[in-house]
Amino acid sequence: MSFRHQYVIGDLQGCHAAFRHFLKKLDFDPTQDKLWFAGDLVARGEDSLNTLRDVKALCEQGAAATVLGNHDLNLIAVWRGATKMRKKDKTAPIFAAKDKNELLEWLRHQPILAYPDEHTVLVHAGIPPHWDLDEAAEYAKQLEAQLQGSLYQLDRVLPHLYNNKADDWNADINGFTKIRAIANYFTRMRLCKQDGTLEFTFTSSLDDAMPDDFSPWFEWQVPRERKILFGHWAALKGKVDLPYARALDGGCVWGNHLLAYRLEDGKVFTSSAKCPMP
Repeated sequence: MSFRHQYVIGDLQGCHAAFRHFLKKLDFDPTQDKLWFAGDLVARGEDSLNTLRDVKALCEQGAAATVLGNHDLNLIAVWRGATKMRKKDKTAPIFAAKDKNELLEWLRHQPILAYPDEHTVLVHAGIPPHWDLDEAAEYAKQLEAQLQGSLYQLDRVLPHLYNNKADDWNADINGFTKIRAIANYFTRMRLCKQDGTLEFTFTSSLDDAMPDDFSPWFEWQVPRERKILFGHWAALKGKVDLPYARALDGGCVWGNHLLAYRLEDGKVFTSSAKCPMP
């Protein structure tokens, strides 16, 4: 299907009012246009429940698609009892809603990696320098299979996704350790070494001091056939725009803006409505 316009939008984080206002600014028409979301649909904004409902409805209409972010995975884990709700998250209304199971069943069946067009690839946090795009797509399928399988399978894997110690990626990695590492690369990565070693504590801007031997994953320049569109790193405020990578988390939930990248020409639009600071 051909569309009038396609936009890739960074982390919504439950900023429902800003999202609805942004759609009006974009003159979004679900019968002609399509939205792609970089994950983290929910968490710290004022209305995660209706944000999730709206995105689900647009996806089922064929007017949107999304990949999963770390906050989306956490929401699924809270639903299944694998972890507790974080104090900073404002997702309790989702679990009180009559349609919670329908929403979360839908959410867990969304992809980790998607292709908005022939020139781009969309993930939440990024693709590490030691994976080519074919490898990344295969690893995404492995994680998706775990998340989209039976509830028994889902309940087995979810407790293993949470560990603040980064796993070393090597030829022998397997089992839940491998699945956790894949999830960490796609949904939590900011800094890494060239061999893929991750660092989880740094969340600041590129102007701040970074741990020795670590760099932003996108600064390890490797040949890419597609431009990687990503969110997750709010402190970048969407200012990273490289030939092979484009940041799209404008930090709306932190008092900044939503960003939308128009696929046909690369133009970036900024929301005028902001979320209040949490």
